[in-house]
Amino acid sequence: MKLIAGLGNPGIKYARTRHNIGFWVIDELSRRWGIPVTKEKWNAEVGEGVIRGEKVILMKPLTYMNLSGEAVRPAMDWLKADLEDLCVIYDDLDLPPGQIRLRLKGSAGGHNGMKSIIAHLGSDQFKRIKIGIGRPESPVPIPDYVLGTFSSAELEKISDAVVRSADAVERWLSSTFLEAMNIYNMRKQS
Repeated sequence: MKLIAGLGNPGIKYARTRHNIGFWVIDELSRRWGIPVTKEKWNAEVGEGVIRGEKVILMKPLTYMNLSGEAVRPAMDWLKADLEDLCVIYDDLDLPPGQIRLRLKGSAGGHNGMKSIIAHLGSDQFKRIKIGIGRPESPVPIPDYVLGTFSSAELEKISDAVVRSADAVERWLSSTFLEAMNIYNMRKQS
């Protein structure tokens, strides 16, 4: 069983914002696999299916970003999932727009959604896919920046990053996360 949680904020107001890139990847996986993410449970929208013989849960927390752990923890508990079966997908200010980075574990790096998940799970020993959104070029407060939308110049890179992130999830399911890291962390982004 694999639990794949994309982070974001619920509602149309936030749908196209930088902070919702995790939701975009879940939507891409939902489309590819024909798994509708429409059920509500564990404070999240979820979809369940079987991919390559393995049960897969796609999750978009409805708790708002800063409380993401309030959705991930109940799902982990109910599913009796191990930390090794969890992958969280989210935005990263410290990566250039469109770059992705896979990690087996690590700190929250200042990301409030990740802080919440780590606090609720009591561990940072779980997989993650970080998608670069870059930092603001002008003095824009970070909350305003992450809740803003991508420029048209950024959007092409971001759309490609969403596809590559979904590809990385598929690689994890067909082989190992380490192999996915070796492929997608080394790939040059244009």
